[in-house]
This record gives sequence, C-alpha cells and structure tokens, in this order.
Amino acid sequence: MSTAPSHRESAHPTPATYVTIAIILAVITLVEVAAVFVEALGAVLIPILLVLSATKFAIVAMYFMHLKFDSKLFSGLFVGGILLTSGILLALLALFDVFVS
Repeated sequence: MSTAPSHRESAHPTPATYVTIAIILAVITLVEVAAVFVEALGAVLIPILLVLSATKFAIVAMYFMHLKFDSKLFSGLFVGGILLTSGILLALLALFDVFVS
C-alpha cells in the first residue's frame, strides 16, 4: 500500500503570471469605466457591468486566493455565490421595475 497523498499538486504561478493577471484585471476595469461613459449602452449597461465584475471576481478568487490550485468545490462555492447574488440582485431590480423606461 502506498502512503502517498492522493491529492494533485501543481506548481504555483510565477511572478510573470501575476503581472499578466494584473494587466487583464486593469483592462477589464478600463472597459468598465469606459462603458459608463458610452451613452448608447443605456439599457444594457447594468448587465455588462455585472458580467465584467463577476469575471474580475472569478479571476481574483482563482489566482490571488489560489483557488485554481485547490479543490474545484471551493471554486464552485465562490463563483456560484457571486452568480446567485447577481441573480437575486437582478430579480430584485426587475421586481421594482428598474429596467422599464
């Protein structure tokens, strides 16, 4: 019988990976800020910002909290939580007719 641990182990990211992730997060933030100033986006602005924010949350949780290297359950809990919260927020906004012009 083997006494070796059964979990998988992978190498942690290099500093260059963290710089790449930081650049990606900065670009997403730039798109968010630019989207606010584009008047033509009016009705779809909130969903765009929600998707971009959820994407940034997932990236931060996966890399900076090292969830990418842990069990998939932890990633599912974090990402599932933000998706559930976003759905509840959208339902609440729809309940109060925020999307009706």
